[in-house]
Amino acid sequence: MARKLGVNATQRLALIKNQASALLWHGKIETTEARAKEVAAYVAKIITLAINTYTDTVEEEVKVVDAKGKETTKTLVKDGNKKLNARRKIMTLVNDLQEVKGFKESKPDFKKRTKAIKYPLIEKIFDEYAPKFATRKEEKGQGGGYTRIYKLGPRKGDAAEVVIIEFVD
Repeated sequence: MARKLGVNATQRLALIKNQASALLWHGKIETTEARAKEVAAYVAKIITLAINTYTDTVEEEVKVVDAKGKETTKTLVKDGNKKLNARRKIMTLVNDLQEVKGFKESKPDFKKRTKAIKYPLIEKIFDEYAPKFATRKEEKGQGGGYTRIYKLGPRKGDAAEVVIIEFVD
């Protein structure tokens, strides 16, 4: 049975969605133990979906005509049907967080770096986490177990058990 976390259903879903997005973006977050356990299960489903579909790509040859009229052939790599469907499902399960400009990064450099990336969190899931955990699955022969929870002790005020949830290496 799912935990209620002291809020109604829509607030609970929003809370888990926000914390899952933060965990996927930053790699670790600090929260209460009950929330961490719910987020771990939620994130495991997202990563498993990405692992099962991240290799489904289709290469397509496209003829491109430049400004001088010269025709060249380009190879485009697109998502296959399964990967596209998984990408759309994941987009409904997380809030897409946007890239942040670096401390000493100029605005043109930031725009150049982020020009091709429309959904950074989704790209991170498919480009970083899926291959990493797929090789882990191959080596250890097990799926799941993508996160770990460290207990920090009771929180001052309400004595709720505070934990850090992070991805395993």
